[in-house]
Amino acid sequence: MPLERVSRGFKDISMSFQVNPLNMDLIAVKNETAIARSIRNLVLTVPGERFFNQRLGSKLNSLLFENMDEITSSLIRDEIDQTIKKYERRVELIKVEVIPDYEVGQYDVIIRYNIVGIDVLPQKLSFALQPAR
Repeated sequence: MPLERVSRGFKDISMSFQVNPLNMDLIAVKNETAIARSIRNLVLTVPGERFFNQRLGSKLNSLLFENMDEITSSLIRDEIDQTIKKYERRVELIKVEVIPDYEVGQYDVIIRYNIVGIDVLPQKLSFALQPAR
């Protein structure tokens, strides 16, 4: 018997907290955008930052203050990989790339993933990580 794929939709509140003038409800983001924002928020959240889930997040912030080299890049990649696999079950991770940019002093991150439950092409999320206090 073939495996049947269940199609689902994903919805989240926009971080701008703008109100829809037609129904006076908060504007929502859907599917690919909602999941991309969720992944980025997970990666950038420090454990202990969320009141009702103290373990949620990643320890990237502490790694950003280490010496910038391939070993630290590997540790950052592993931390992102583990965080996504642990907390974001709506995606199937394909690859995480962390590229140090020595001139700017940041890490360029590229995350490739498939969204489980909806028929869309593989997704790509890119952002830069810089140490900040």
